[in-house]
This record gives sequence, structure tokens and C-alpha cells, in this order.
Amino acid sequence: EVDASESMLRSVTEREPANPTATLALAGTLMRADRYDEAAVTLDTYIKGIAQLERRHWSILYRRAIAYDNLKRWPEAEADFLKALELFPNQPQVLNYLGYTWVDMGINLDRGLEMLNTAVDLRPNTGYIVDSLGWAHYRLENYEDAVQHLEEAVLLTPNDATIIDHLGDAYWQVGRKLEARYKWSQALDAEPDDTLRTTIEEKLKDGLTINLLKKAELEDASAVEGATKATGNTSAN
Repeated sequence: EVDASESMLRSVTEREPANPTATLALAGTLMRADRYDEAAVTLDTYIKGIAQLERRHWSILYRRAIAYDNLKRWPEAEADFLKALELFPNQPQVLNYLGYTWVDMGINLDRGLEMLNTAVDLRPNTGYIVDSLGWAHYRLENYEDAVQHLEEAVLLTPNDATIIDHLGDAYWQVGRKLEARYKWSQALDAEPDDTLRTTIEEKLKDGLTINLLKKAELEDASAVEGATKATGNTSAN
């Protein structure tokens, strides 16, 4: 009932423009419908109406940052994440998203990994945060550490296709190929989206082949190049 939800929430935000709960709910509804541009405008309008940003506004900035990220507007997303952390230092969700993205892009590696370690310390029982730390170690080719954290993430969130798939990849890299294929099969049973399903099916057929690895490396290189041009950041390692 996206249309009905949107209509109701817009009426609330028009009646109560300073209501952050309604604004976040409206933005969330739009983002779930992949309407990130409209979500960004909704949140931007709210933020422009704030005379002085306070700690309680971190979630508005965080949500707008996610919208910007999905719109491929990384410099603006990064600025919002950093501002959210300025308002609310060590907020676990912000640390997780920004730290993971930095590591995934191959920039600010030391600081990104530190953020993820802090997020896990603060939320040790949150599967997707533990997964982020495990996948960061995977991206840094610390495969044994990746396995340790990803096994824990799967125990915490046993039905998440992405987390299970990550563990399968880590198993493959440490030579546990039979277990890797088993985890990929489990990930398929967890109803992944179409893109992840296609990737998993390729891995079940051929394993983590050179072609798949090279494809990932090319995608990584393109992301890093774009981020470096946009932000001027360079790897911390």
C-alpha cells in the first residue's frame, strides 16, 4: 500500500512540517519504492528548515546520506555521514555504513576498519554489523578473520542471503570449497534478489572463478577511481 502510505504521510508532514518521525517515515516509504530522489528532496526540505542541527537530527542526515548513496552522489552522502557522526559520535549505524562503504571502495581503510570494530563493540549481537566487519576483512584479504566474523554474523542472522553468501565466499578463499558451495546453496534458499541470485548461481556452477574475481576487481577499480575523483580521498594503507 505504498500510494496510500505516501498520501497519509505527506498529509502529516504538511500539517506538521517539524515532525521528524513523519518525515523519516515518508522518506523510508519512498526509499522502499526505490524513489531515492524524492526521498532526498523530502529530507533536504526538512533539514533546511532546522535552525540549528542537534544530536537528535543524526537520523535525518543518516537517511539522506543513504538516499544520496543510492543516487550515486557519494560526496554528498559522505558529508552527511560525517556530519551525523559529528552530532552523535560513535553512532553504530552510521559507523557501520560509512566504515563498510569506505573499505568496500578501497579508501580510508584504516579508519573504516576502526569504525567497524567500534560498531561491533557497541552492537555485538547485530548480525548485519558483524557481517560488515567480516566482509571488510574479506575485502582486505584477511580471509581467516573474515571467516570468524562471518560465521558469527550467520549465527546472529541465519536467514539473510547476503550474509550467507559472504560466508560462502570466505570459505572458498580459505580452501573450504565444499562448505562454500553448501553456503551458496543456503543463500539461494534464503530468497536473494535477482542480481545476487544470478551471482550465486554462477558460483555454484564454476566456483569463484578467475572471471568472477576479475569482474569484481574491475568493478572495485571503477568505484575507487570515481570516489577518488569526487572526494580527493586516497587509501589509508
